[in-house]
Amino acid sequence: MKRRSNLESDQRGLSLVGFIFVIAIVAALAVVGMKVVPTIVEYSAIKKAIATARSAGTTVREIQDSFDKQRTTAYIDSVSGKDLEITRTSDGFDVSVVYQKKFELVGPASLVIDYVATSGNGRSAQLTQ
Repeated sequence: MKRRSNLESDQRGLSLVGFIFVIAIVAALAVVGMKVVPTIVEYSAIKKAIATARSAGTTVREIQDSFDKQRTTAYIDSVSGKDLEITRTSDGFDVSVVYQKKFELVGPASLVIDYVATSGNGRSAQLTQ
């Protein structure tokens, strides 16, 4: 029968230092996620409000007013009706908005997310210029 020495043990698993390292990474990702997810929800509300305002209004002012009414009920804080870029097209109006969200992370490091919401037909590349 063969005896094992201490160096040949079959221990497997995560050490305490490795476990703490993994927990720190998961916690950092969770904190960033808790800051980013509400802005994504707000972005989808903005897109929906833009589409509704475009169909509800026949003038630039009506579209802005319609967006502002939805803004109060949908908890939209990043943009207002004045921030909308409204252009006349052959189909009526294209409504779009470009905005940024900035999150301070650690020290000088920050996260910046650029959002582009439009009711047009794929003109988002032109709006970022």
